[in-house]
Amino acid sequence: MSAANRLAVSVIVHDRATDRIATVHYGKRSWTPGPAWTIPGGKVEAGEEIDVAAARELREETSLVVAPADLRLVHTVQVKEGWDGLGQFLLFVFATGEFTGELVNAEPAKHLAVRWAPAGALPGPMFPSSRSALEAYLSAGPAFATYGFDGSPDYYRLVE
Repeated sequence: MSAANRLAVSVIVHDRATDRIATVHYGKRSWTPGPAWTIPGGKVEAGEEIDVAAARELREETSLVVAPADLRLVHTVQVKEGWDGLGQFLLFVFATGEFTGELVNAEPAKHLAVRWAPAGALPGPMFPSSRSALEAYLSAGPAFATYGFDGSPDYYRLVE
């Protein structure tokens, strides 16, 4: 991702029949204090549309397949300082209940596990942006959040 393209995406896959959410257990990275739960996602490639990137990242991380047209933008997060120390980025969070495939850990070198979590009992610790996006989605709450501005929590601080 170039310095000019500071976009990231994630997808809330909500199996409404069982009221479960697809979650990913991210392994510790140099920019995190430890392993953390999150929702599938990643960086938008240069020239890539954000809904296409979201569908691609979901498939790459979990093997779940969704058509970009079946993704609905539900939350946007502005982060003051990114994982790479190059400044702020925008995270676009989509949601869908329309998907095919089985949830599998398609990137075992990167993720410790993947699992369907009950919407009312999400796992922790979790990245705060994922937690706030999930809570906003589930409660029809605010569609925008920031991290690292004016004393707001650090993006990489893990929350239970």
